[in-house]
Amino acid sequence: MRVTILVATAILVADQLSKWTVVEAMDLRSLGRIDVFPPFLTFRMAWNEGVNFGLLSNGADITRWFLIALAAVISVWVWLWVRKPGHGLAARAAAGFLIGGAIGNVIDRLRYGAVADFLNMSVPGIENPYSFNVADIAIFIGALGLVIFTGRDKTP
Repeated sequence: MRVTILVATAILVADQLSKWTVVEAMDLRSLGRIDVFPPFLTFRMAWNEGVNFGLLSNGADITRWFLIALAAVISVWVWLWVRKPGHGLAARAAAGFLIGGAIGNVIDRLRYGAVADFLNMSVPGIENPYSFNVADIAIFIGALGLVIFTGRDKTP
């Protein structure tokens, strides 16, 4: 379980450090947009009160607390599940990605009332309207890793 804790901690630190650097130190909160390497990488401030692509973002406080509780329950479930025998190093690392990312977004909801998204990537001629953050990337990698690296040995 050490690898799960180490990966989760590294993701959490990277996520929160990147958010502090861009949102607070570079003042993206006030500026709204910083062109880093347009159109491939732009920092564009977005406050996500819901889940992916703003789903469930009605601004209600009950939704915020529901999403915090849901992330906590999923993180605990993944932690308990991956502790069982039979999960390899890759599965435990994937769990760390997912848990670290989920905790990073929970901290945002507690701190700001919404998740701070700022990474925006587009290509010439196609502008992506959505922003995301390091925690979102980690959650995706973790979920994909759990799908790929678990469930191979099925009993009849």
